[in-house]
Amino acid sequence: MDRDRAARAIDEFLIAIGRDPNTEPELRGTGARVADAFIDELCSGYGVDVDALLRGNLLEGGTSRLAIVELRDVNVTTTCPHHLMTGIGKATIGFAPKEKIVGVGALARLLDAFARRLTLQESIGEGVVAAIERNLSPRWVACRIEMTHACMTARGERAHGAKLVTYAMRGDAAEAMHFVKQEAP
Repeated sequence: MDRDRAARAIDEFLIAIGRDPNTEPELRGTGARVADAFIDELCSGYGVDVDALLRGNLLEGGTSRLAIVELRDVNVTTTCPHHLMTGIGKATIGFAPKEKIVGVGALARLLDAFARRLTLQESIGEGVVAAIERNLSPRWVACRIEMTHACMTARGERAHGAKLVTYAMRGDAAEAMHFVKQEAP
């Protein structure tokens, strides 16, 4: 990633909307700060090999006693590709293992890897369940994400308090739907 080019582009954007980071003290350095935020945080998921993440944290054996693995209320932040505004919320990941499970921290990092991209909320859940299915081969896997998006609250509809809830599921549909219904408020 070209950090300097990104910083210059932000500075040019500010000038284009009538603000000059060269003459307005509060905007001095904004281009570099925005570039750093996007490269180091908001888009850091592009650098994660999600399959290697899961394979490196597999725990085998002892799964026959586990009916469901569920990780709830994981904080999630993403950036909408349409307006470059953030969405924040919580996610739950659940799956019914066959032979493999994975460390719980790896599930949180997996979610973060998909969220820390310029992506739609729906794509985050789809990426999570596809990666878990591909690497763990569970009976079923589901991901529920509930987020508030700045593009809905700070502009446009200004629908303060509105939350988008998405569900992604793979595998045994009946079992996954039971999980999803238990998750719904």
